[in-house]
Parts: sequence; structure tokens; C-alpha cells
Amino acid sequence: MSIAVRPVTDRIAEELNVAQWRVAAAIALLDGGSTVPFVARYRKEATGGLDDAELRQLEERLRYLRELDERRSAIIESIRQQGKLDDGLEAQLVGAETKSRLEDIYLPFKPKRRTKAQIAREAGLEPLAERLLSDPSQDPASVATSFVDEEKGVADAAAALDGARAILIERVSEDADLVGELRELMWRRGRIVASARKGKEADGAKFADYFDFAEPFTSLPSHRVLALLRGGKEEFLSVQFDPEPDAEGAPGPSLYEQKIAVALGVRDQGRPGDRWLADTVRWAWKTKLQVSSSIDVRARLRQAAEADAVDVFARNVRDLLLSAPAGPRITMGLDPAYRTGVKVAVVDGTGKLLETATVYPHKPQSQWDAALGALAELVTRHNVDLVAIGNGTASRETDALAAELLKRMPETKLTKMVVSEAGASVYSASEYGSRELPELDVSLRGAVSIARRLQDPLAELVKIDPKSLGVGQYQHDIAEGLLARSLDAIVEDAVNAVGVDVNTASVPLLARVSGVSATIAENIVAHRDSHGRFGSRTALKGIPRLGPKAFEQCAGFLRIVDGDDPLDASAVHPEAYPVVRRIVSSCGLRVRELIGNSQVLAGLRPSDFTDDTFGVPTVNDILAELDKPGRDPRPEFRAAQFAEGVERVSDLKPGMVLEGVVTNVAAFGAFVDVGVHQDGLVHVSAMSSRFVSDPREIVKSGDIVKVKVMTVDVDRKRIGLTLRLDDETAGSGSDQPRRERRPAKNQPPKNEQPKNQPPKNQQPGKSPKQQAKGQRNQGGGNAKSGSLADALRRAGYSK
Repeated sequence: MSIAVRPVTDRIAEELNVAQWRVAAAIALLDGGSTVPFVARYRKEATGGLDDAELRQLEERLRYLRELDERRSAIIESIRQQGKLDDGLEAQLVGAETKSRLEDIYLPFKPKRRTKAQIAREAGLEPLAERLLSDPSQDPASVATSFVDEEKGVADAAAALDGARAILIERVSEDADLVGELRELMWRRGRIVASARKGKEADGAKFADYFDFAEPFTSLPSHRVLALLRGGKEEFLSVQFDPEPDAEGAPGPSLYEQKIAVALGVRDQGRPGDRWLADTVRWAWKTKLQVSSSIDVRARLRQAAEADAVDVFARNVRDLLLSAPAGPRITMGLDPAYRTGVKVAVVDGTGKLLETATVYPHKPQSQWDAALGALAELVTRHNVDLVAIGNGTASRETDALAAELLKRMPETKLTKMVVSEAGASVYSASEYGSRELPELDVSLRGAVSIARRLQDPLAELVKIDPKSLGVGQYQHDIAEGLLARSLDAIVEDAVNAVGVDVNTASVPLLARVSGVSATIAENIVAHRDSHGRFGSRTALKGIPRLGPKAFEQCAGFLRIVDGDDPLDASAVHPEAYPVVRRIVSSCGLRVRELIGNSQVLAGLRPSDFTDDTFGVPTVNDILAELDKPGRDPRPEFRAAQFAEGVERVSDLKPGMVLEGVVTNVAAFGAFVDVGVHQDGLVHVSAMSSRFVSDPREIVKSGDIVKVKVMTVDVDRKRIGLTLRLDDETAGSGSDQPRRERRPAKNQPPKNEQPKNQPPKNQQPGKSPKQQAKGQRNQGGGNAKSGSLADALRRAGYSK
């Protein structure tokens, strides 16, 4: 009789410490086609108020456990067909709570190629293995002679003993409990050890901090794990997994060998067979179980590191998407460059392109005054309100150009701001960029994107692959499926948290709305282009492929500004409009009179308007929305003010207090752009007077912060910053003492600062300029490739 597996709902409820009925309701809704944003916002009564973060966690665990159960069923059926399934084995399989435990149990039954042990069994050597194991008082060589059989491939006693040993080694390597115990023991006691591959020191300079490195598995942070694994993959590092560092040179069998001996029932009592059995135990560990345990530990380290890296990346993407919008103001975007000129694009308040140009204020042309004149004409002709400057090459010089433009045109009250241009080149060359701006040269599309992302970062950045947004940590080393799933969830949650104006939104933005597919998004835009703006949400029901289910999912997130019904501009779902009518009726006011009337709304009791469908949580949301309809959860727009005269790293001095923009947050700290072409690093230890475990407790991407310059290394272009403005500064310049960054064996580095700094001495045969260029180009990608490695390079920390 088959043993029942615990229901998924029970397991998730226990893991998340949530009532079973809430989990069951959420799973039913998700299985029924509802999205996480819709369930979190409009089905609070059903789930007991599970928020989007809890639902995402539930969704991920549901996927894992269903995959686990599917694999479990396949394994049980495979063993049943072999005729080897009994109640005890089935109970073990049913009780397995992880994929690794399930595979451990299945290993002895897994169809495999012929092994040495199988060949030995076929040669009749299993009785030899049993005799030597059960009675070590016998001499192995003497016993083995009776099993010599050249016809079976056993040429002599040594060959017979080798076959018997292979059988015993396979037996312990397929012991699920022993394998699991050794794996956990190695995880707790072991360490990772790295050294430079001989002759690769110069080429692998970016991994210099790992040329003599050792650290316990349990204390390795994710960025070190991924750096070590990358160094090993690129064959600059020799990476090894040391299972027992404290036992080096110790006499006798290791703790691992002792546990294998116990599993086999082997004891050294000085009998003739004990030495052979001890060697078998040692061989089992060295040739089989240590190898498999190392593979498992590597996978565990990578899995945990990838999860951390994905979490860092996803949270940074969310912060970037939800950064403050400047709003529907006429904006001029400047995409800086030297030789090829600064690309200019002016867009109106909706992002529509008005005019483009190219100016050449920098070397070699140096047409400064002509560039100012051209920009001033554009400002006057289009009543430009904002100037957005990309933060790439020549950004600081272009920012100075914009500053002079502002001084020459004080009556315009222009505002300028440097914005991240990460991904702008990706958008420019993308299929959607070509369709959106078909008549525009690729080089000018980047300026359009820069202008629009200042107006509304969310609306513009959804057009770009999140991996190209420059806020990741080793994303090129992360499993594609894991990263894509996480980023898709983050973008979807961000878009739906803000809401989308259906009459202005692009196809990529609409496609991120709950229930709206890419096809439906294209149909919405096509209908809008053909028939004009939508006057009401109900008009969306006429869109091809947008059926009742899709309308239910998307209607609350799509807004109609200045439409037929004022509620269509709010986050109130059309299904709840009857609740609003009851509220309006009780107040004796019209809808337009009630919206924003805080005094009247504050005096209402939510319980008075509940019914069988809508409870107090939904009514509370409705009242809050009526008070501030269509409220934007993003912060208020503010521009950072870079210090005048501070344009290069050499302009920085310890003790300076500057304003800057957080460009990226990693596990070890945050990078801040202070306007000198190199991001400075605020290490996690310099963020607060209290202990900070997660830098995002203090800052997030896009934040404007005040920092103090602590150290400046002009030669290596490294800037050390602190958020603690009362910190005392150290020396500056390339003459300052350089910290020893190589950790002692079995000791973690003293801080979490990124590794892989270049060697202190110049590489033979290369000028300092060539060497710096080479270091910037190591690790893949360029300044716009969209990875944490790029941010590290910009900050002078080679990855």
C-alpha cells in the first residue's frame, strides 16, 4: 500500500509559519491564473492579508516542492518496476524533504553504467568481500587465492582483492545516511583553499587576493564564493575543498574515515585482515566519498551564493525602478562622449521626441561656445525644464557644460541631473528601440532614453533587460532561470505597485501589468493608436484577447486619467465600485466631491460598508485610495548637487564632505557617485555607528547621500568614503600605506571589501595607462555592460 506524501499546503504553512487555510487559498488563486500583485492587493480577505513578499516566497516554495514531489513519484515508480520497493524504502523516500536527500536514497537503485563493483560481483567476488569483512582474522591474500579465475577476468589474488574492495567502497558510497552525515560534517569542518596557477599570476592579476587564500565554508560571503568559482573556471586559480584543516599531519584515520569504518563495522584489532580493511576505508573516503562530498559542498556554496546574488540584484533593480520620477516635464537628454560628440534629445512631458542634435564641446573639436549656443536654442525653442546627463564617458565635463548653460539662462530655472545610463546602449540597439524610434540613428536613441528615465525611471527601464541595468553582483555567473524568474517578479511587483496610465504606457510597460501579456499589450496600443485614448476601464473589454479573467487581473492597475469615471484613475478595482457607491450614498456626496475629502472619509467606519465579498481590509484600502487617489509610492524627486571644482579623483581630498548618488548596493557596501568618474566605496563598516548586517538597511540605489572622503588613491583610482561624517580621516595619495589584503590561511579577510585588486607592481612590458586599461577590461563587459563588475571597475576595484 502506497504511503501518502504530506500535502504541499501543510509543508508550506509549516515552513512559513502561516495558517494552512491562508496557504491553501493563495495556492488556489495562483493555480487559477491570478497573479501575485492581484492576490496581494485585491484578495486580502481570501489569504488573510498575505503581502507580495510572502506570496513570492510561497510561490517559490510551491514550485520547489512540486518539483520535489514529481521527482519523488518518478523515483518510487522506477524502484517499483525494479521489484525492489518495500515499505521501509518507500517511507524513506516519502520522508525526504530535499532533492539532495531524495537522490541519496535513490542512488543504489539508479540505473547506471557498469561499475568496477558490478564487474567484480559478476566475477563472483562478493563472497570474498563478505568473508574479509565478517572475519578479519583471515589473511586477505590467502583467502583471495581461491577466487582467482582467469576466465572471469580475475588473474591473481591482487585482482580479486581489488574487486572485493570496489564492492565495499560502492556499498558505503550508496549508504544514504552515511553520505548525508559526511556531507554535513565536511560543510561544518571544511574550508575552501585557493592559490594561483603556476605561470598565470600576471594574467590572473584580478584574482590576486585569492592567490594565497583559505576560509571556512560556513563563513564565506556570496561575492567571494562566486569570485573563487569564476577564478577556477577561468583557470587562474587552483580551488580545492579541504575537508579537515585542523587535522593536517595528525596520526591515525580522519574523522571521516572513522565514520566510514563504523558504517562498515571495521575495527583495528591487529588481525591479519584489519590492515586491508583500513586501507579499504581510506580508499572509500579518498577516491569516492570525499569527491562526492566536495561536489555537493561546491553545489551548496554556489546555490547559496547565487541566491544571495540574485537577492542583491533584485532588490537593487526594485530600488532603481521605484526611484523618484521627475514627472511630465519637458526634458533634454545628453548622452556624453568626447570624439563622437554629445548626443542631444529633447522630449515633451509624455516622452515624445521633439528634436535631436549633436554638439562637440570636448576634445578634439572643443566647440564649447557653439555647443552652448545650440543647447540654449533648444531650451528656448521647446521650453525645456530639465536636463538629464548620462553618467558615462565625458559625463563630468558634460555636467560642467550644463552648469554653464544654467548660469547663462537663469530666467529658465533649468534643473540638471546626472542619471545612470546603464542599459541605454542596449535599448538603442534593441528591436523595441528600433520600432519605437525607427527614423532615429542608434547613437541618438540613447539620449532619448536618458531623458525619459529622468521623467519616469520605471516606464523607461522596463524596456531594458534588467541584467543590463548595472546593479547586479556576478549576474553572468548565476543560473539564467533563477535570475530571470526573480527579476521578472521584481519588475512585475514594481510596475503594479505604481500603476500604469493606459493612455500613455508603452508596450513593454503594459506587458508587465498583472494579467496583460505581450500580445494584449500590443493590442491595447494598436487600439489606442487607431481609435484614440480610452475613456473608461470598461472600454478595455473590447480589446482582442483581453477576456474576463485578464480584465479582472489588470483593471485595478490600469489607470484612466481624466476619464468618464473618476474612480478609473484610482487603484479601486471596478469590482469594488458598488462599495464606493454605498459609501457615496451614505455621505450624500458625489464621487468627485468625496475624493480627497479627508475630513469626511476619516469619520467613516469601514465595517459599515462590508458585505459577503468585501471585508474590512478591502474597505480600508478603498477609503485610503479615495483620500489620495492614484497615489505614487515612489519618493519625491530631488537632484544631487555635485561640488563645483571637484571633477577628477585628483581633486578629492580626505575630509571633504560631498553630496552624491548611490549607484549600487552590494553585500559589502555601497558605491556612491560623487561626480569624479569613479564611484567611491562606502564599506558596510562605515555606514553607521551600529553594526550593519545588510547595507540596504542604510541606503538603496538612487538615494542622495552626504559622504566624507576618507582615503584617496589617485594611482589606483580608489576612493574610500564614509556616511559617518564625524569619522577622522587618514592620509591620501598613492604614498599612503597600502593594507595587506591577503588573508592568512584559515582566516577570513578583515573586511567585506571586494577582492581581486590588481598587483601592486606594474605588469612587465605595459605602461601604466595600458595596464589600467587592461584591468578595466578584465572580467568581461564594458562600462555599460550592466554588472557589479562594471561598477567595481568604475570605482577602481577590479573584479
